[in-house]
Amino acid sequence: MHYIISGLSSSDFAHLYGKDDEYLAQYNARRVLASQASALPDRIGLKDVPPGDNAILLNHTYQPAQSPYQGKHAIFIHEGCMQSGIFYSEIPEYLAKRQLSLRAFNLEHCIIAAELATGDEVEQTVLDLLQRPETVYIHAHSARFGCYLAAIHKHQG
Repeated sequence: MHYIISGLSSSDFAHLYGKDDEYLAQYNARRVLASQASALPDRIGLKDVPPGDNAILLNHTYQPAQSPYQGKHAIFIHEGCMQSGIFYSEIPEYLAKRQLSLRAFNLEHCIIAAELATGDEVEQTVLDLLQRPETVYIHAHSARFGCYLAAIHKHQG
């Protein structure tokens, strides 16, 4: 089975890039300096924000569907990132190095299964969840902080 992992679209956040603190505050956002490797996961490029670069911390609706599982949470984006990360049947390091909560959703946007996975077990867990006939997509969240990290969809290819 093939799958695709995709980052968020930069066009949704580009209006925040380079703006002052007052402007960011209007969107409940703030600029954060990445001070150590792997601390701030960028939801656009699906890579960690490099130390010394700025990230923007903001609240994001990761599950906009009208369902009991509708949700939003804080995320980081790498300020200035314009290229969405896209991974075809490959688990990016960004996900593999974190303990994940993988949540499978059906057509009604309800969770039908959820698993924890880390490292080498992430891909097999993703494949197992996608093999379920009712799975339409998976959300990967940080198991520690609960933050949305990426969406995973079945892919023909």
